[in-house]
Amino acid sequence: MGSRTFDEVAVSRRGLLRGGALLGAGAALAALPMGRAAFAQAGQWPAVTALADRYVTSRKLANMVSVLGWQQRAPDVIAKGTLAIGQAAPAGIDSLYRIYSMTKPITGMAAMMLIEDDKLELDQPLAEILPAFADMRVQKTYDGSITDLEPAERPITIRHLLTHTAGLGYSIIQKGPIKAAYERAGAIPGQVTKLPLGEIFGRGQPAPSLEAFADNLAALPLVAQPGTRWSYSVALDLMGRVIEVASGQPFDAFLQERMFDPLGMTSTWFRVPASEVGRLTTNYGIMNGTLLPLDPARASVYLDAPAFPFGGAGLVSSPADYDRFLRMLVGYGEFEGKRVMSEAAVRLGTSNLLPEGVTTEGTFAAGSGFGAGGRVGLGAEAGTYGWGGAAGTVAFADLKRGLRAGMFTQYMPVETYPLHSEFPAAVVADVMALAKQGAGMQGAQG
Repeated sequence: MGSRTFDEVAVSRRGLLRGGALLGAGAALAALPMGRAAFAQAGQWPAVTALADRYVTSRKLANMVSVLGWQQRAPDVIAKGTLAIGQAAPAGIDSLYRIYSMTKPITGMAAMMLIEDDKLELDQPLAEILPAFADMRVQKTYDGSITDLEPAERPITIRHLLTHTAGLGYSIIQKGPIKAAYERAGAIPGQVTKLPLGEIFGRGQPAPSLEAFADNLAALPLVAQPGTRWSYSVALDLMGRVIEVASGQPFDAFLQERMFDPLGMTSTWFRVPASEVGRLTTNYGIMNGTLLPLDPARASVYLDAPAFPFGGAGLVSSPADYDRFLRMLVGYGEFEGKRVMSEAAVRLGTSNLLPEGVTTEGTFAAGSGFGAGGRVGLGAEAGTYGWGGAAGTVAFADLKRGLRAGMFTQYMPVETYPLHSEFPAAVVADVMALAKQGAGMQGAQG
């Protein structure tokens, strides 16, 4: 049976996005006195450890690996469990996880590199790069008829793609005729399993290439007028095609040359090499509280070449590698003394890039802004950036305070457990305790 894609039956609309809730940490951290004494106690994460123990010892999950750190310091690692239920091999910082939508911030930052290179502009019309998107038509009724259409009132821009405001749809979000049209066109995201679960994980096969994906997508109607509504979409997958046209090299090659190699991300791939299968975790489906192997490591869909590199949900990575990406962001583009991105590009990409007049209110990303492929904090939370994945992973960087945190596990549907909110809450609890301890030490010294 061929590879299958996500479907709302297995990944609910709200569940897929709950990873954005992690950024609530910013407000809690904003007023804390994080002095040298507090940082000296780094490494103490009792709430995060207790969270992992609770899920793994009860066998709700096979494993959980948390990677946390301050500034450019080496990360603290809390690893519990094994690569799969019943296996002896322990999960750890170098284990491999399907990060799904945590691919989006990587793609977003790759686009910021091209803006930095003057090969793209934030408010540049998409049609200047991909002419097929010049004369788009829009559904008059969201998720309604795909023949009752009106002209787009403005061009789609690079900003719109980065912030899910282009008016593009998502087969895991839309309903009715437009959902079916996306599936027929192969404009569908990610891979899940080789098992014959088509009724659960969607219908249709992905387009045969990134170019074909973009061309097919351009022929479909938009679900909303560009620049008017935040609507989760395939925009970051399409950004992969924009990146390869603007850069003159394949999207995956661009990521390898400009991001993965400079950061030493040697365990991040769209296809896991056969030689590395011994590090790959098993992804589980949870049914009636029971873990069922959905994508076993040695029969994983990620051991085969994907139809194309999915910039919205396609990467497998290790906790160590993703921490390197977060360290680069916290370093405002610098990593281990090397400049990977300009500080200006990082600051712009982690700021609120939503078009004027557009907010996330009334959506499941309410209360935040949106930057280059990831949710960003507003007000006291400004400077926080990150996102979560459909199989339980979640990560964020708090650039102002120099904190980075990632949690890795594998289960679907993600809303089965509230981990996307429990993990950041545990991080905040530990940081608050750390800050109070540091303040007490400073007071005693004073």
